Amino acid sequence: MTAVAVWSIVLTPGQKETIVPQADLQIKNAALGEKLSDESGRTTVKLTYINPAKIDDDDENEEEQPSAEDEITTVLCSLTAGKIEQSACDLILESDEEYTFELIGKNTVYLYGNYIDQNANQPPYDSDMDSDMSDEEAYKLDDVSSDVEVHPDELQGLEDDAERFEELSDLAEDEPKAEQAKPSKRPRDDAMDTDEQPVEKVSKKKKAKKQKGEDGKAIPVAAEEKAAEPKGEKEEEKKADKKDKKKQKGSEEKKGGASKELAGGVKIRDVKTGDGKAAKNGARVSMRYIGKLQNGKVFDQNTKGKPFTFKLGTGDVIKGWDIGVAGMQIGGEREIIVPPAMGYGARKMSDIPANSTLIFEVKCLEIK
Repeated sequence: MTAVAVWSIVLTPGQKETIVPQADLQIKNAALGEKLSDESGRTTVKLTYINPAKIDDDDENEEEQPSAEDEITTVLCSLTAGKIEQSACDLILESDEEYTFELIGKNTVYLYGNYIDQNANQPPYDSDMDSDMSDEEAYKLDDVSSDVEVHPDELQGLEDDAERFEELSDLAEDEPKAEQAKPSKRPRDDAMDTDEQPVEKVSKKKKAKKQKGEDGKAIPVAAEEKAAEPKGEKEEEKKADKKDKKKQKGSEEKKGGASKELAGGVKIRDVKTGDGKAAKNGARVSMRYIGKLQNGKVFDQNTKGKPFTFKLGTGDVIKGWDIGVAGMQIGGEREIIVPPAMGYGARKMSDIPANSTLIFEVKCLEIK
């Protein structure tokens, strides 16, 4: 949120002041005037505005005009000379809406504040922020994992194809080795019950008898004969175990960790853990992101070009981001679910309806 211009108004007892801000307006303070008509009395500032629910209805049916029943009147503050002569306010009036101020009392009241730009430095509407990283160094869409750029329904087919190609490649590499290691003679099957001895075993017995020493003890079989023992099956088993472990690891990375709920109802789920230092308040963080509504509609994204960069924990972004990005490491990917109170609340922002829960898929590129 950035201040654009100064705004002020003088409220006179007995007169209503109606304004229609040309831009979003933040009222910051109310104060009694320099001259007091009532040096001990209280003056109350009242504000009347149209019910936001009625505004949404009017967008659908423009022929109907708001009635007095659709208006809401509230008290902004009460000031008393000699006791409370000014009051800090934190009220934002939306542009192009009608607001009416009225005084109950005898003293003049001054209101002042600023016109503001609520979209400044806040995702998802600042994708082209300047970054210390050059375009050549910036990550491209290819660097964002398939969890971010590919729909989950399409991901299963791609993963199956990749594993099938990998399996064929591994088998092609292992085939010559298996043929070399395969023994020329069929090993004895212990389960077979026959009187005939395999040729290989008979030859070994005869050879062992011929190689007895003078003391009658058999000389150990040469290392060359031990090398002839079958190894192809063991190597294939090791390769199969390796592929199973690799498949399991890929499945775990795709699934990600368990969902965690943080302050304000913000929920996070780490899809991929990064490396190095973690993002803390005050750090300058460069991010890629895709923002979605609960119905899956993408309302904004930053997946190529200059990354989105902001200072964590200083209010540069919505509260859901300050809370949800904290703790991420470089290369880490995370899903952040932001409830309305930690996002844009009851305000309607372009393609984002009021009171929307926002879902962000983010990747941390750099931490300074």
